[in-house]
Amino acid sequence: MLNQYTQQTKCLVALDSIIFGFDGESLKILLVKRGIEPDKDVWSLMGGWLQANENLDEAANRVLKELTGLDDIYLENLSVYGDPKRDPVERTVSVTYFALINVADYEQKISDSFQASWFSLHELPELLFDHGTMISHAIHRLRNKAAFHPVGFELLPDKFTLPQLQTLYEAIFDTKFDKRNFSRKINASGLISKLDEKQKGFSKKGAFYYTLNREKYKSADDTHFYFIPNLSTIV
Repeated sequence: MLNQYTQQTKCLVALDSIIFGFDGESLKILLVKRGIEPDKDVWSLMGGWLQANENLDEAANRVLKELTGLDDIYLENLSVYGDPKRDPVERTVSVTYFALINVADYEQKISDSFQASWFSLHELPELLFDHGTMISHAIHRLRNKAAFHPVGFELLPDKFTLPQLQTLYEAIFDTKFDKRNFSRKINASGLISKLDEKQKGFSKKGAFYYTLNREKYKSADDTHFYFIPNLSTIV
């Protein structure tokens, strides 16, 4: 029995994270430059290696914390990539996760050697190995998730305006929504609570701030919120 274990091909397990950020205008991906050969200085997803004493979720959270300084953020398992030729250095299986953060919350704790930068989804550079495929799959998953569950709020600050919320969802789905229809649906969902405070400096009247209804948000895992207009045409 033990011989069957020792005779098997060994392979490395990598954890790669597709980190989505929203800067108030567009949806972005956080990338770093690869620091080793081959393909040194090619842009890459943030990643690291599975350690012997970790499960996959623990490893993904550790790697993200080490590279960004961020923890306690939305992180979801995406897929596994195991093409035997995907990494020319060593047989490597990659387990991917996608993370959602607000860019304003991002703290510059990455070492300068990583040369991390945010890139718009429409202006991605040449990417390492199969990382472009990983990002495409992550975008598809995010859109499907955001259409039925309010995970998009993870990309927003604690207080936001309805125009900011609509801009976020238009960035996620790469489409435009009717303002009145979107506002009506999101208000009817009960997910947001209106504050007395207004955003200043953008218009004479100013837009009211809203905040996420945390209790409603917690219960949303077991409920489908169809607050995205024209859902069938964009998912």
